Amino acid sequence: EKGIDYDKLIRDFGSAQLTKDHLARIERLTGKAAHHFLRREIFFSHRDIDFILDTFESGKPFFLYTGRGPTSEAMHLGHLVPFLFTKYLQDVFDVPLVIELTDDEKFLFKKDLTLEETNRLAHENAKDIIACGFDMKKTFIFSDLEYMGSSQAFYRNVLKVQKRVTVSQVNAIFGFDNSCNIGQIGFPAVQAVPSFSSTFPQIFGEGSNVPCFIPCAIDQDPYFRMTRDVAPHLGWHKPALVHSVFFPALQGQEKKMSSSVPTSSIFLSDSPKDIASKINSHAFSGGKATAEEHRKTGGNTDVDVPYQYMRFFMEDDKRLQELKEGFEAGTILSGEMKKELISVLQPLVAEHQKRRAAVTDEIVKEYMNPRPLQFLTKAD
Repeated sequence: EKGIDYDKLIRDFGSAQLTKDHLARIERLTGKAAHHFLRREIFFSHRDIDFILDTFESGKPFFLYTGRGPTSEAMHLGHLVPFLFTKYLQDVFDVPLVIELTDDEKFLFKKDLTLEETNRLAHENAKDIIACGFDMKKTFIFSDLEYMGSSQAFYRNVLKVQKRVTVSQVNAIFGFDNSCNIGQIGFPAVQAVPSFSSTFPQIFGEGSNVPCFIPCAIDQDPYFRMTRDVAPHLGWHKPALVHSVFFPALQGQEKKMSSSVPTSSIFLSDSPKDIASKINSHAFSGGKATAEEHRKTGGNTDVDVPYQYMRFFMEDDKRLQELKEGFEAGTILSGEMKKELISVLQPLVAEHQKRRAAVTDEIVKEYMNPRPLQFLTKAD
């Protein structure tokens, strides 16, 4: 198994690499240390981050946008990554955030899911998202089924984007064919329009044009390339993006995480016993076949899942470096890497569960109520 070539992805996608200069500038502008996701190049690529930093430095507002497609009650650790990073961005830049729950998308793309079920799952997932600690005064979480049905501004912007994108364009970007239902072909516009502040007049005012910054995994980039192509034609700012690497399945980068395969990842509902059992039994090791061989030639941290998970979730840079060097030198064995990962994830997941348990249906309603948010200015 080989690691993913992210330099090639940057070239193929036409994005740009995040640099140490970007990190230094973020630290200077915010007065806060860069998140370890930035230091460790977990968020590694961008489109127009300089525009967002220029906007902030000049005292003008921007807003954050991220989302989740609800297909199961339990989210896994990979789903947590963009939300943890978005929480950091909200805190250090002190900006509003919109979070889209695409229950309509999952109804269209998942044959067995009903509208009622996808909407219920959206509300369940909202509890996990709220448990990340987003500031209610600056955060609007919305279900597409609920918000688009009640917002003229949202639906009007969807129509403006849909009129600008041809079927051949959308087929080329997303790989749609004649077997797809027409709802699927039209859906990308629904994910596009939260990038535009005029979709949220209750937050930004009528006809506003506040820049948007989107943290997402790099596989979400095609949606926003389409959005960025359309934006200038409609007189709107192109959304800026920052991309993360892929979060590996327990079985390694080659395998896919799935809510229907419990052993493919650590879920936010897993017990301490589940976490230990999954890691010991299923986490792909970059070590050698025998301890003797491993001590002689060392392991490969590029594909070792315990090390890769610790890159995401271990706060201590020094300890992470010690583990990397020891594993690659052969002085730290696969079992020790797994044990260290278990000691990181068990408290992290348990603390998340405790926060989630405190999120009532009433609190979810408050976050999902369309309302003004705290913001520097109401219009561009």
